[in-house]
Amino acid sequence: MGTFPRHRLAAVALAATGVLLVTSGCGGGDEAAGDGKITLTVDVFGQFGYEQLYQQYMDANPNIKIVERGTGGNLDEYSPKLTQWLAAGKGAGDVVAIEEGLMVEYKANPDNFVNLLDHGAADLKGNFLEWKWNQGLTADGQKLIGLGTDVGGMAMCYRTDLFEKAGLPTDREQVSALWPTWEDYIATGEKFKAANTGASFLDAATNTFNTIVLQTAGNAQGYHYYDTSDNLVVDTNPAVKQAWDITMNIVNAGLSGKYGSWSEEWVSAFKQAKFATIACPAWMTGVIEGNAGPEAKGKWDIARVPGNGGNWGGSHLAVPQQSKHQDEAVKLVKFLTSAEGHIGAFKAKGPLPSSPQALDDPAITEATNAYFSDAPVGKIFGEGAKTLKPVYMGPKNQAVRTEVENAVRTVELGQRSPDQGWQDAINNAKKAAAK
Repeated sequence: MGTFPRHRLAAVALAATGVLLVTSGCGGGDEAAGDGKITLTVDVFGQFGYEQLYQQYMDANPNIKIVERGTGGNLDEYSPKLTQWLAAGKGAGDVVAIEEGLMVEYKANPDNFVNLLDHGAADLKGNFLEWKWNQGLTADGQKLIGLGTDVGGMAMCYRTDLFEKAGLPTDREQVSALWPTWEDYIATGEKFKAANTGASFLDAATNTFNTIVLQTAGNAQGYHYYDTSDNLVVDTNPAVKQAWDITMNIVNAGLSGKYGSWSEEWVSAFKQAKFATIACPAWMTGVIEGNAGPEAKGKWDIARVPGNGGNWGGSHLAVPQQSKHQDEAVKLVKFLTSAEGHIGAFKAKGPLPSSPQALDDPAITEATNAYFSDAPVGKIFGEGAKTLKPVYMGPKNQAVRTEVENAVRTVELGQRSPDQGWQDAINNAKKAAAK
Protein backbone atom coordinates (compact mmCIF):
# COMPACT_ATOMS: atom_id res chain seq x y z
CA MET A 1 0.00 0.00 0.00
CA GLY A 2 1.29 2.61 1.37
CA THR A 3 2.74 1.52 0.97
CA PHE A 4 1.97 2.23 4.51
CA PRO A 5 5.41 3.65 6.20
CA ARG A 6 3.68 4.22 5.12
CA HIS A 7 3.57 3.39 8.90
CA ARG A 8 0.10 2.21 8.16
CA LEU A 9 -2.93 1.42 10.25
CA ALA A 10 -2.20 -1.12 12.93
CA ALA A 11 -4.81 -3.72 12.21
CA VAL A 12 -4.88 -7.45 12.69
CA ALA A 13 -5.68 -8.91 9.31
CA LEU A 14 -8.67 -11.11 8.70
CA ALA A 15 -8.27 -14.31 6.81
CA ALA A 16 -10.59 -14.86 3.90
CA THR A 17 -12.65 -17.08 6.17
CA GLY A 18 -13.16 -14.17 8.56
CA VAL A 19 -11.27 -15.88 11.41
CA LEU A 20 -9.03 -13.56 13.43
CA LEU A 21 -5.42 -14.62 13.20
CA VAL A 22 -2.54 -13.98 15.56
CA THR A 23 0.80 -13.22 13.94
CA SER A 24 3.49 -15.72 14.79
CA GLY A 25 6.85 -16.86 13.54
CA CYS A 26 5.35 -19.88 11.85
CA GLY A 27 6.26 -20.33 8.23
CA GLY A 28 3.80 -19.78 5.48
CA GLY A 29 4.39 -22.54 2.97
CA ASP A 30 4.72 -25.44 5.37
CA GLU A 31 1.16 -25.26 6.66
CA ALA A 32 -1.06 -27.99 5.27
CA ALA A 33 -4.81 -27.66 5.23
CA GLY A 34 -6.62 -30.55 6.85
CA ASP A 35 -8.84 -30.93 3.81
CA GLY A 36 -5.88 -31.53 1.51
CA LYS A 37 -5.89 -28.05 0.03
CA ILE A 38 -2.69 -26.09 -0.55
CA THR A 39 -2.48 -23.30 2.00
CA LEU A 40 -0.89 -20.07 0.82
CA THR A 41 0.05 -17.60 3.54
CA VAL A 42 0.21 -13.91 2.63
CA ASP A 43 2.16 -11.50 4.85
CA VAL A 44 1.02 -7.88 4.67
CA PHE A 45 0.98 -4.73 6.76
CA GLY A 46 -2.02 -2.47 7.04
CA GLN A 47 -5.06 -2.64 4.79
CA PHE A 48 -4.41 -3.96 1.30
CA GLY A 49 -8.09 -4.64 0.63
CA TYR A 50 -7.61 -8.23 -0.51
CA GLU A 51 -10.26 -10.10 1.49
CA GLN A 52 -12.85 -10.33 -1.30
CA LEU A 53 -10.14 -11.00 -3.87
CA TYR A 54 -8.93 -13.94 -1.81
CA GLN A 55 -12.43 -15.36 -1.80
CA GLN A 56 -12.76 -14.90 -5.57
CA TYR A 57 -9.48 -16.69 -6.09
CA MET A 58 -10.39 -19.58 -3.80
CA ASP A 59 -13.77 -19.94 -5.49
CA ALA A 60 -12.01 -20.22 -8.86
CA ASN A 61 -9.25 -22.45 -7.45
CA PRO A 62 -10.89 -24.85 -4.96
CA ASN A 63 -7.55 -26.55 -4.26
CA ILE A 64 -6.21 -23.32 -2.69
CA LYS A 65 -6.76 -21.92 0.78
CA ILE A 66 -5.44 -18.41 1.49
CA VAL A 67 -4.51 -17.17 4.94
CA GLU A 68 -3.48 -13.55 5.44
CA ARG A 69 -1.22 -12.63 8.33
CA GLY A 70 -1.18 -8.98 9.38
CA THR A 71 1.57 -7.65 11.60
CA GLY A 72 0.15 -4.15 11.97
CA GLY A 73 0.79 -1.01 10.01
CA ASN A 74 4.15 -0.07 11.42
CA LEU A 75 6.97 -1.03 9.07
CA ASP A 76 9.37 -0.81 11.99
CA GLU A 77 7.59 -3.96 13.21
CA TYR A 78 6.92 -5.68 9.90
CA SER A 79 10.26 -5.26 8.15
CA PRO A 80 12.52 -6.71 10.89
CA LYS A 81 10.31 -9.79 11.07
CA LEU A 82 10.46 -10.30 7.32
CA THR A 83 14.22 -9.72 7.29
CA GLN A 84 14.63 -12.26 10.10
CA TRP A 85 12.52 -14.85 8.31
CA LEU A 86 14.45 -14.41 5.07
CA ALA A 87 17.79 -14.72 6.86
CA ALA A 88 16.65 -17.84 8.70
CA GLY A 89 15.31 -19.45 5.56
CA LYS A 90 11.95 -20.10 7.21
CA GLY A 91 9.00 -18.28 8.70
CA ALA A 92 7.99 -16.01 5.82
CA GLY A 93 4.70 -16.34 4.01
CA ASP A 94 4.36 -17.73 0.51
CA VAL A 95 3.61 -14.17 -0.59
CA VAL A 96 5.06 -11.13 1.17
CA ALA A 97 4.39 -7.42 0.76
CA ILE A 98 7.42 -5.16 0.33
CA GLU A 99 6.94 -1.43 0.85
CA GLU A 100 8.56 0.79 -1.77
CA GLY A 101 10.90 2.40 0.74
CA LEU A 102 12.39 -1.00 1.53
CA MET A 103 12.59 -2.41 -1.98
CA VAL A 104 16.20 -1.35 -2.59
CA GLU A 105 17.24 -3.04 0.64
CA TYR A 106 15.56 -6.32 -0.28
CA LYS A 107 16.79 -6.19 -3.87
CA ALA A 108 20.34 -6.28 -2.51
CA ASN A 109 19.71 -9.98 -1.79
CA PRO A 110 17.56 -11.04 -4.73
CA ASP A 111 18.29 -14.72 -4.20
CA ASN A 112 15.93 -14.60 -1.23
CA PHE A 113 13.07 -14.30 -3.70
CA VAL A 114 11.68 -16.15 -6.66
CA ASN A 115 12.65 -14.46 -9.93
CA LEU A 116 9.25 -13.69 -11.38
CA LEU A 117 10.79 -13.36 -14.85
CA ASP A 118 11.27 -17.14 -14.71
CA HIS A 119 7.50 -17.47 -14.34
CA GLY A 120 6.42 -15.49 -17.38
CA ALA A 121 6.12 -12.11 -15.64
CA ALA A 122 7.94 -10.32 -18.47
CA ASP A 123 4.70 -10.49 -20.43
CA LEU A 124 3.03 -8.39 -17.72
CA LYS A 125 5.30 -5.34 -17.99
CA GLY A 126 2.66 -3.32 -19.83
CA ASN A 127 0.24 -3.88 -16.94
CA PHE A 128 2.20 -1.51 -14.69
CA LEU A 129 3.38 2.07 -14.75
CA GLU A 130 6.93 1.93 -16.09
CA TRP A 131 8.60 3.25 -12.96
CA LYS A 132 6.58 0.90 -10.79
CA TRP A 133 7.70 -2.08 -12.86
CA ASN A 134 11.32 -0.91 -12.68
CA GLN A 135 11.17 -0.67 -8.89
CA GLY A 136 10.78 -4.45 -8.74
CA LEU A 137 13.75 -5.13 -11.01
CA THR A 138 17.32 -5.68 -9.87
CA ALA A 139 19.87 -3.15 -11.13
CA ASP A 140 21.02 -5.46 -13.93
CA GLY A 141 17.44 -6.07 -15.02
CA GLN A 142 17.88 -9.82 -14.80
CA LYS A 143 15.61 -10.49 -11.84
CA LEU A 144 12.15 -9.26 -10.93
CA ILE A 145 11.45 -9.83 -7.25
CA GLY A 146 8.09 -8.06 -6.97
CA LEU A 147 4.99 -7.02 -8.89
CA GLY A 148 3.48 -3.66 -8.03
CA THR A 149 0.37 -3.09 -5.94
CA ASP A 150 -0.59 0.54 -5.35
CA VAL A 151 0.84 4.01 -5.74
CA GLY A 152 0.19 6.75 -3.24
CA GLY A 153 -1.15 9.80 -4.98
CA MET A 154 -1.75 12.75 -2.71
CA ALA A 155 -4.61 14.85 -1.40
CA MET A 156 -5.73 16.45 1.86
CA CYS A 157 -8.60 14.92 3.80
CA TYR A 158 -10.58 17.19 6.10
CA ARG A 159 -13.57 17.16 8.43
CA THR A 160 -16.37 19.30 7.07
CA ASP A 161 -18.08 19.57 10.47
CA LEU A 162 -14.96 21.08 12.05
CA PHE A 163 -14.43 23.42 9.12
CA GLU A 164 -18.02 24.60 9.44
CA LYS A 165 -17.56 25.11 13.17
CA ALA A 166 -14.48 27.24 12.44
CA GLY A 167 -16.35 29.36 9.90
CA LEU A 168 -14.36 28.00 6.98
CA PRO A 169 -15.86 26.80 3.69
CA THR A 170 -16.69 23.10 3.46
CA ASP A 171 -17.07 22.61 -0.31
CA ARG A 172 -14.06 20.65 -1.56
CA GLU A 173 -13.29 23.05 -4.41
CA GLN A 174 -13.48 26.05 -2.10
CA VAL A 175 -11.33 24.27 0.45
CA SER A 176 -8.75 23.41 -2.22
CA ALA A 177 -8.65 27.09 -3.13
CA LEU A 178 -7.71 27.96 0.45
CA TRP A 179 -4.26 26.42 0.17
CA PRO A 180 -2.51 26.42 -3.21
CA THR A 181 0.76 26.56 -1.24
CA TRP A 182 1.92 25.22 2.14
CA GLU A 183 2.19 28.79 3.34
CA ASP A 184 -1.51 29.18 2.55
CA TYR A 185 -2.19 25.94 4.41
CA ILE A 186 -0.51 27.40 7.48
CA ALA A 187 -2.51 30.62 7.16
CA THR A 188 -5.73 28.60 6.95
CA GLY A 189 -4.63 26.65 10.00
CA GLU A 190 -4.10 29.84 11.94
CA LYS A 191 -7.67 30.92 11.13
CA PHE A 192 -8.92 27.51 12.24
CA LYS A 193 -6.93 27.72 15.46
CA ALA A 194 -8.33 31.18 16.24
CA ALA A 195 -11.87 29.78 16.04
CA ASN A 196 -11.25 27.63 19.14
CA THR A 197 -13.15 24.57 17.93
CA GLY A 198 -11.53 22.33 20.51
CA ALA A 199 -9.68 20.45 17.76
CA SER A 200 -6.23 20.93 16.27
CA PHE A 201 -5.78 21.75 12.60
CA LEU A 202 -3.76 18.64 11.74
CA ASP A 203 -2.93 15.31 13.31
CA ALA A 204 0.85 15.01 13.35
CA ALA A 205 3.82 16.94 12.06
CA THR A 206 5.54 13.74 10.92
CA ASN A 207 2.79 12.87 8.44
CA THR A 208 2.86 16.38 7.03
CA PHE A 209 6.65 16.42 6.83
CA ASN A 210 6.71 13.16 4.91
CA THR A 211 4.16 14.52 2.46
CA ILE A 212 6.14 17.70 1.90
CA VAL A 213 9.54 16.05 1.53
CA LEU A 214 8.25 13.51 -1.00
CA GLN A 215 6.41 16.20 -2.92
CA THR A 216 9.40 18.57 -2.92
CA ALA A 217 11.87 15.86 -3.94
CA GLY A 218 9.56 14.50 -6.63
CA ASN A 219 9.24 17.93 -8.19
CA ALA A 220 13.00 18.49 -8.06
CA GLN A 221 15.80 15.95 -8.36
CA GLY A 222 13.71 12.83 -7.73
CA TYR A 223 15.41 11.70 -4.51
CA HIS A 224 15.41 12.78 -0.88
CA TYR A 225 17.50 10.93 1.75
CA TYR A 226 19.73 9.13 -0.75
CA ASP A 227 20.80 10.19 -4.21
CA THR A 228 20.54 7.72 -7.07
CA SER A 229 24.13 6.58 -6.43
CA ASP A 230 23.07 5.58 -2.90
CA ASN A 231 24.95 8.40 -1.19
CA LEU A 232 23.28 9.72 1.96
CA VAL A 233 22.35 13.35 1.27
CA VAL A 234 20.07 14.28 4.17
CA ASP A 235 22.27 17.26 5.06
CA THR A 236 22.96 18.46 1.51
CA ASN A 237 19.69 17.90 -0.35
CA PRO A 238 17.75 21.19 -0.34
CA ALA A 239 14.46 19.29 -0.71
CA VAL A 240 14.88 17.78 2.76
CA LYS A 241 15.78 21.07 4.43
CA GLN A 242 12.93 22.88 2.66
CA ALA A 243 10.45 20.29 3.91
CA TRP A 244 11.93 20.56 7.40
CA ASP A 245 11.60 24.35 7.46
CA ILE A 246 7.96 24.31 6.29
CA THR A 247 7.12 21.66 8.88
CA MET A 248 8.80 23.70 11.62
CA ASN A 249 6.64 26.66 10.61
CA ILE A 250 3.58 24.44 11.06
CA VAL A 251 4.82 23.31 14.46
CA ASN A 252 5.71 26.83 15.58
CA ALA A 253 2.23 28.00 14.61
CA GLY A 254 0.79 25.48 17.07
CA LEU A 255 -1.31 23.71 14.46
CA SER A 256 -0.47 20.07 15.21
CA GLY A 257 -2.41 17.89 17.61
CA LYS A 258 0.92 16.18 18.38
CA TYR A 259 -0.65 12.74 18.06
CA GLY A 260 1.97 10.08 17.47
CA SER A 261 1.19 8.63 14.07
CA TRP A 262 -0.26 5.11 14.22
CA SER A 263 -0.47 5.23 18.04
CA GLU A 264 -3.59 4.40 20.05
CA GLU A 265 -3.85 8.10 20.87
CA TRP A 266 -3.86 8.89 17.15
CA VAL A 267 -6.59 6.34 16.48
CA SER A 268 -8.68 7.75 19.32
CA ALA A 269 -8.23 11.26 17.96
CA PHE A 270 -9.98 10.17 14.75
CA LYS A 271 -12.94 8.84 16.69
CA GLN A 272 -13.16 11.93 18.89
CA ALA A 273 -12.79 14.43 15.99
CA LYS A 274 -9.68 15.95 17.56
CA PHE A 275 -8.15 17.25 14.33
CA ALA A 276 -9.47 18.73 11.11
CA THR A 277 -6.99 17.79 8.35
CA ILE A 278 -4.61 14.98 7.52
CA ALA A 279 -2.22 14.49 4.62
CA CYS A 280 -4.02 11.91 2.56
CA PRO A 281 -2.50 9.54 0.00
CA ALA A 282 -5.13 7.30 -1.56
CA TRP A 283 -4.53 4.43 0.85
CA MET A 284 -5.13 6.74 3.82
CA THR A 285 -8.86 6.88 3.03
CA GLY A 286 -9.24 3.31 4.25
CA VAL A 287 -7.25 4.15 7.38
CA ILE A 288 -9.46 7.14 8.14
CA GLU A 289 -12.68 5.19 7.68
CA GLY A 290 -11.40 2.37 9.84
CA ASN A 291 -10.24 4.70 12.60
CA ALA A 292 -13.03 7.28 12.63
CA GLY A 293 -15.76 4.66 12.39
CA PRO A 294 -19.19 4.61 10.75
CA GLU A 295 -20.48 7.48 12.84
CA ALA A 296 -18.16 9.87 10.96
CA LYS A 297 -19.50 8.92 7.52
CA GLY A 298 -20.25 12.07 5.53
CA LYS A 299 -18.23 14.25 7.91
CA TRP A 300 -15.03 13.81 5.90
CA ASP A 301 -14.19 15.12 2.44
CA ILE A 302 -11.11 15.33 0.21
CA ALA A 303 -9.42 18.44 -1.21
CA ARG A 304 -6.28 19.00 -3.23
CA VAL A 305 -3.00 18.87 -1.38
CA PRO A 306 -1.06 22.13 -1.01
CA GLY A 307 1.87 22.47 -3.37
CA ASN A 308 2.09 20.40 -6.52
CA GLY A 309 1.06 16.74 -6.35
CA GLY A 310 3.24 14.13 -4.74
CA ASN A 311 3.37 10.41 -4.07
CA TRP A 312 3.44 8.73 -0.68
CA GLY A 313 3.33 4.99 -0.60
CA GLY A 314 3.11 1.93 -2.71
CA SER A 315 4.19 -1.67 -2.36
CA HIS A 316 5.05 -4.85 -4.24
CA LEU A 317 4.19 -8.50 -3.74
CA ALA A 318 7.02 -11.02 -3.80
CA VAL A 319 7.45 -14.78 -3.34
CA PRO A 320 10.27 -15.89 -0.99
CA GLN A 321 12.45 -18.75 -2.17
CA GLN A 322 11.59 -20.58 1.05
CA SER A 323 7.97 -21.00 -0.04
CA LYS A 324 7.01 -24.65 -0.44
CA HIS A 325 4.42 -23.66 -3.07
CA GLN A 326 6.23 -21.26 -5.35
CA ASP A 327 4.25 -21.88 -8.52
CA GLU A 328 0.91 -21.44 -6.76
CA ALA A 329 2.18 -18.37 -4.90
CA VAL A 330 3.32 -16.72 -8.13
CA LYS A 331 -0.08 -17.32 -9.69
CA LEU A 332 -1.73 -15.65 -6.69
CA VAL A 333 0.63 -12.67 -6.96
CA LYS A 334 -0.24 -12.29 -10.63
CA PHE A 335 -3.95 -12.30 -9.79
CA LEU A 336 -3.69 -9.81 -6.94
CA THR A 337 -1.62 -7.43 -9.08
CA SER A 338 -3.76 -7.80 -12.20
CA ALA A 339 -6.03 -4.95 -13.27
CA GLU A 340 -8.90 -6.84 -11.65
CA GLY A 341 -6.90 -7.14 -8.44
CA HIS A 342 -6.00 -3.45 -8.42
CA ILE A 343 -9.63 -2.46 -8.94
CA GLY A 344 -10.86 -4.83 -6.24
CA ALA A 345 -8.37 -3.49 -3.69
CA PHE A 346 -9.28 0.11 -4.58
CA LYS A 347 -12.97 -0.57 -4.09
CA ALA A 348 -12.32 -2.27 -0.75
CA LYS A 349 -9.82 0.04 0.94
CA GLY A 350 -8.83 2.81 -1.48
CA PRO A 351 -5.22 2.03 -2.51
CA LEU A 352 -4.64 3.60 -5.92
CA PRO A 353 -3.75 1.18 -8.76
CA SER A 354 -0.34 1.16 -10.39
CA SER A 355 -1.91 -0.53 -13.41
CA PRO A 356 -2.68 1.80 -16.36
CA GLN A 357 -5.50 -0.50 -17.41
CA ALA A 358 -7.07 -0.24 -13.98
CA LEU A 359 -6.59 3.52 -13.87
CA ASP A 360 -8.48 3.83 -17.17
CA ASP A 361 -11.32 1.58 -16.07
CA PRO A 362 -14.65 3.29 -15.29
CA ALA A 363 -14.58 1.48 -11.95
CA ILE A 364 -11.74 3.86 -11.07
CA THR A 365 -12.40 6.95 -13.18
CA GLU A 366 -16.02 7.21 -12.08
CA ALA A 367 -15.51 6.06 -8.50
CA THR A 368 -16.93 8.04 -5.61
CA ASN A 369 -16.62 7.40 -1.89
CA ALA A 370 -19.77 7.70 0.17
CA TYR A 371 -17.83 7.89 3.42
CA PHE A 372 -16.05 10.99 2.17
CA SER A 373 -19.19 12.91 1.22
CA ASP A 374 -19.33 11.19 -2.18
CA ALA A 375 -15.96 12.65 -3.15
CA PRO A 376 -14.92 11.64 -6.68
CA VAL A 377 -11.93 9.68 -5.46
CA GLY A 378 -11.19 8.17 -8.86
CA LYS A 379 -10.82 11.62 -10.35
CA ILE A 380 -9.02 13.14 -7.37
CA PHE A 381 -6.38 10.43 -7.11
CA GLY A 382 -6.45 8.83 -10.54
CA GLU A 383 -5.97 11.77 -12.89
CA GLY A 384 -2.40 12.42 -11.86
CA ALA A 385 -1.38 8.82 -11.24
CA LYS A 386 0.14 8.26 -14.66
CA THR A 387 2.33 11.33 -14.31
CA LEU A 388 3.39 10.76 -10.71
CA LYS A 389 7.01 11.56 -10.10
CA PRO A 390 8.50 8.78 -7.98
CA VAL A 391 11.15 9.49 -5.37
CA TYR A 392 14.18 7.22 -5.27
CA MET A 393 14.55 5.27 -2.03
CA GLY A 394 18.06 4.31 -0.95
CA PRO A 395 19.37 1.18 0.81
CA LYS A 396 18.59 2.24 4.40
CA ASN A 397 15.66 4.49 3.56
CA GLN A 398 13.31 3.27 6.27
CA ALA A 399 15.90 3.49 9.04
CA VAL A 400 16.95 6.96 7.95
CA ARG A 401 13.39 8.11 7.57
CA THR A 402 12.57 6.90 11.08
CA GLU A 403 15.41 8.97 12.55
CA VAL A 404 14.45 12.11 10.64
CA GLU A 405 10.82 11.78 11.67
CA ASN A 406 11.87 11.08 15.26
CA ALA A 407 13.69 14.41 15.17
CA VAL A 408 10.56 16.11 13.85
CA ARG A 409 8.65 14.54 16.71
CA THR A 410 11.03 15.85 19.38
CA VAL A 411 10.53 19.40 18.12
CA GLU A 412 6.77 18.89 17.91
CA LEU A 413 6.75 17.81 21.56
CA GLY A 414 8.85 20.79 22.61
CA GLN A 415 11.85 18.68 23.57
CA ARG A 416 14.24 20.23 21.04
CA SER A 417 14.44 23.48 19.11
CA PRO A 418 14.09 23.34 15.31
CA ASP A 419 17.86 23.86 14.92
CA GLN A 420 18.66 21.20 17.50
CA GLY A 421 16.18 18.83 15.91
CA TRP A 422 17.69 19.36 12.48
CA GLN A 423 21.16 18.53 13.78
CA ASP A 424 19.74 15.43 15.48
CA ALA A 425 18.11 14.40 12.21
CA ILE A 426 21.42 14.64 10.37
CA ASN A 427 23.51 12.91 13.03
CA ASN A 428 21.10 10.09 13.70
CA ALA A 429 20.40 9.54 10.02
CA LYS A 430 24.12 9.09 9.41
CA LYS A 431 24.32 6.57 12.25
CA ALA A 432 21.33 4.64 10.89
CA ALA A 433 22.81 4.56 7.39
CA ALA A 434 26.12 3.27 8.71
CA LYS A 435 24.67 0.25 10.52
